[in-house]
Amino acid sequence: MEALLFAPVAVVIALTPGPNNFCGLNNGLRAGVGAALVATLGRVAAFAIFLTISAVGLGAMLLASEAAFTAVKWAGAVYLFWIGWNAWCSRSFGAAPFLDPENGNTSAARVSLRGLVLQEFLLGITNPKAIILFAAIFPQFIDPGQPAARQFLVLGSIYLLAEFVSTAVYASGGRQIRRLIRTPRAVVRLNRATGGFFMGAGGLLLATQR
Repeated sequence: MEALLFAPVAVVIALTPGPNNFCGLNNGLRAGVGAALVATLGRVAAFAIFLTISAVGLGAMLLASEAAFTAVKWAGAVYLFWIGWNAWCSRSFGAAPFLDPENGNTSAARVSLRGLVLQEFLLGITNPKAIILFAAIFPQFIDPGQPAARQFLVLGSIYLLAEFVSTAVYASGGRQIRRLIRTPRAVVRLNRATGGFFMGAGGLLLATQR
């Protein structure tokens, strides 16, 4: 029963606008829906880590720790500002800026699926809102009268699948936006809008309270 109640909630939460979903839209626009879905593996891996932490009871401790929460928040904000600045300065219509794991350089000229997966992972693992979700909201759907491990596995799988649904929706929207981008000036405007969003998200992240 809890799984049936949680499924629509999971979809709504997954569809809520945020850095990862905007990243999915951006990846869909610049690299295609298929690449965006593959990149979501990074987000899912990050959220699976938070799910595991929540399942073993460490999530509440992390949420209660001022130092840990602040560290995650600042790491996420810095990474969002970095992505935003690179997008703002870009003049190309390649993939969104990411850290190339092979040489450590910023690249926006070609699509690297590994780079896109890494970007999604870093956005997910440095998002304190994910800590709040899995440590505070998620356990409310756990029936104390049933084995907790199995429930976390079922509910966690439902939520992670919902993230793929969310990516498909946002990436498809991004692909439609691409049809409107026809001139170099439009590309620059798009990159600045993208950069502005990511930097704005970084600012909002700094204002996040537990």
